[in-house]
Amino acid sequence: MRLRTWIAVAVSVLLLAAAGTIGILVNRSALRAADTVHRADSQALAVNNGTLTRQLQLLSASELADVITEHVLQLSKNSAPDRLVLNTLVAKSSTFGYGALITDLSGNVLTASRTDGLPSGTDTGWKPLRTSLAAGEPGFSSVMKVDGVSLEAVAVPIVVSGTPAGVLIGLNALASTSLQQYLETLRDETHTTMVVDSTGTIGATDNPANVGNKVDPAIVAVIGKTPRGGTYLEYTAGGTRMIAMVVGQLPGGWAYVRVQTKSSFDGAVHSKSQTLNLTLLAIMLIGVTAISILGYRTMLQRRRNDARFQALFQHAPDLVSVLDEKGRIAYSSPSAGAVLGFETGRLVGTSVFDIVHPEDRPYMLHHFGVLLTERDAVVRLQCRIRPADGEYRWFEFTASNQMHNPALNGVVINARDVSDTRAFQERLAHEAAHDPLTGLPNRRRMQDVLDASLRDDAVAVLFVDLDGFKPVNDAHGHEAGDELLRQVAARLSACVRENDVLSRVGGDEFVILMPGVYDPADTEAMCARIRNSVESPFVIEGHEVRIGASVGVHLAPLSCDPDEALRAADHAMYTIKKSRSGPALAMAGRPGRHRAEP
Repeated sequence: MRLRTWIAVAVSVLLLAAAGTIGILVNRSALRAADTVHRADSQALAVNNGTLTRQLQLLSASELADVITEHVLQLSKNSAPDRLVLNTLVAKSSTFGYGALITDLSGNVLTASRTDGLPSGTDTGWKPLRTSLAAGEPGFSSVMKVDGVSLEAVAVPIVVSGTPAGVLIGLNALASTSLQQYLETLRDETHTTMVVDSTGTIGATDNPANVGNKVDPAIVAVIGKTPRGGTYLEYTAGGTRMIAMVVGQLPGGWAYVRVQTKSSFDGAVHSKSQTLNLTLLAIMLIGVTAISILGYRTMLQRRRNDARFQALFQHAPDLVSVLDEKGRIAYSSPSAGAVLGFETGRLVGTSVFDIVHPEDRPYMLHHFGVLLTERDAVVRLQCRIRPADGEYRWFEFTASNQMHNPALNGVVINARDVSDTRAFQERLAHEAAHDPLTGLPNRRRMQDVLDASLRDDAVAVLFVDLDGFKPVNDAHGHEAGDELLRQVAARLSACVRENDVLSRVGGDEFVILMPGVYDPADTEAMCARIRNSVESPFVIEGHEVRIGASVGVHLAPLSCDPDEALRAADHAMYTIKKSRSGPALAMAGRPGRHRAEP
């Protein structure tokens, strides 16, 4: 009886030791996989946000470059015309509402939109801006404080006859920028997001009270050494272990920084892992003394193994699933309920491709097949997923081939909802290609369409300039002028054909592209509609105003140079505009040939 008892004890110890060892190894493997995926996803998100920040910086510089393109600056001391240009920029800009100024190449102020509140010319914050300008790039300063207001300067060179002659500078009040508002909107209690300059001064953060403060010296030490691909930094602040993701090499030496405590970054995965290891050891000791329940121990161990894997991702913010070789869901983390709205376990046994958008399904099936052919392969991609409410949302997937891993025996999927990020990217792309006042395509978008159209067919280019717009603007103010431009844009939109492209390319200048038009006669009806539409009275702020339109036309043949076609149409428009008593339509034939049409 004793022998049997000791045999039972020995068998129990061996079984428990084997099960405990396997459990610890599986736990460790899953922990490493979760850490790897979590770090990779967090880094990818930080790099993506850093890229968005870089695009916002460059868009602000592009806004200044457009001002130089659209205006001829006097570059003289206290020039009234230059001050008018600066005041117009400040009034219309959502970026440079604080102020703008023009300096000579030595940094001396020539003209400014405001008489006070300007950073001193000796402020060290100017250094990165001047360094970038010297390299032929847009300049971005470090944070400068004036009367308690944290400012950033953005600058572009003013080139006259191919030679730099001055600098146009816009000033951001950092506490009210669109970047600051965006970070406040995405605020999360688990981490802090910041955009800092090369000295470690905060220019934008999800906590507005910290704008203008300094980050931890450990972060400052790595800003200038951090690549655009980002790097992790672990340090201690006030006795608390911290971890920061730093994405550097933004314009002007700026960097994107995301900071949180190490414990919150590791989250529940690490704490549950330690708890599970201790639990397994306790089970082994209990098994030695509980010989009478040896049979029951096996069943209990199986239940605990299931609970272990479930607990690993109980509080994970992402979706974690395991798929078999046919794409069926073998495991789905509890977060599926919070993220997708399905009941816990509802998706187990179903094909993951059933909830993928039909347009994305072939793409996902192809990459899934490729993933299965390579051991330890990892792919990252995005597609649309249908939650329980039926409204598709964008998810970013990281898939790892763990078919060879006996603890997983499947493809591990880590998914994150990126719908808001994609929406923000699409909004940035739309704003970069459209005029903010009228919503029409801007000059850059129009040039891209013209270039693509001329590769396949001839295009009629109509350059429309409003006659009498400036008196309306002067008499009734810029707001009335903006409203007039919006009404003109609406009328012109009603004139164009379905395949035509209407764009606003300047203050009161519009361009219409008519693909597939070869005959000058085909443009006459369009020009007549444009003139009739614009010449009809407008009601602006209760006042009836009248304006006219000068239309320059150029018939660009197939494979014509787009810039040449635009110049020809522009020249045709100015030819008719300068002839005070001439008709309102000028027609340009081939480059260098222009004629007027009644």
